[in-house]
Amino acid sequence: MRKYRVIYKSVLMENLQYAANVAMGFFSYFVFIYIFVKLWEYMYRMPGERIAGYTKEQMIWYVMMTEMIWFGSNVASVANEVAGDIRSGDIAYRINKPYHYTLYILTKYTGEWSIRLPMYAVFAAVIGMVMVGPLPKFGLREVPVMALCVILGLTINAVFKLCISLFSFWIEDTTPFQWLYDKVILVVGTIFPIEIFPEILQPLFKLTPIYTVCYGPAKLIVDFSPEKCVEILAAQLLYLVGGCGVMLLVYRKGVKKLYVNGG
Repeated sequence: MRKYRVIYKSVLMENLQYAANVAMGFFSYFVFIYIFVKLWEYMYRMPGERIAGYTKEQMIWYVMMTEMIWFGSNVASVANEVAGDIRSGDIAYRINKPYHYTLYILTKYTGEWSIRLPMYAVFAAVIGMVMVGPLPKFGLREVPVMALCVILGLTINAVFKLCISLFSFWIEDTTPFQWLYDKVILVVGTIFPIEIFPEILQPLFKLTPIYTVCYGPAKLIVDFSPEKCVEILAAQLLYLVGGCGVMLLVYRKGVKKLYVNGG
C-alpha cells in the first residue's frame, strides 16, 4: 500500500499547482445549474408542490449535487489514459512496473478528484445558498456518511469506465461504449432522479450502476434516511466488489493476449 500512497501524494501535489485551472470550469457548471434552476422553477408553479416526492428546493439541490459529482470527478481522464496506453503500446512498459496497473490508474484518479471535488463542493454550496436557499432538514451529523457514499460512487464509476477502456485490448476504439455509458448515467440519475421515471422502470434502474454512482449520493444529501443509507451503501459495496472483480479479470485476459501476441 505504501507505493500507492506515494503515487496518491505525488498526483495530489501536482494537481494542487493547477487548482486555478479547475476553477475555470466553474463557469460551465454555473451556466448548467442556472438553466436547471429556471427549468424547475417553471415546473414548480404551486408553493409547496412536490414532483416525484421532491420539493422544489430538494430537486434543485439534487441536480446541483449530481452535477457537482459529475464536474468534480472528471472521470473521463481514466478512460482516456487507459485507452491511450493500450492503443499506443505504452501498456507493455507499464505492466512491468512494481505496481498493479489498474490500481495505479485508480490511485492517480483519486489524487485528481481529491482537489477538484472539494472545490466544486464549496462552489455548489455557495451558489445553492444564494439561488435556492438552505436545504431543508439537512443534518451535519450525516455529512461523513454522505461523503463516504460520494467517494464510493466516484470509485465505482471509475472502475466501470476502466473496464470499458480495457476492452481496447480487443476493440480498437471503445469510445462509442464510453459515450453510451456516460449518457445513460447522465440522463438517468444525474439530471433526473430515478423517481421521475415510470414506476415499472425504477426497480430495473436500481439494479444498475446508475443507482450507486450519482443518484445514491445525491439522494442521501437532499433526503437522508437511515434505511435509504443502508440500502445505498450495501448496493455500492456489492457493485464495488463486483466491478473490481470484472476489472481484474478483463485486465488479466488482456495482458495474457498481449503476451501471446508478442506485446
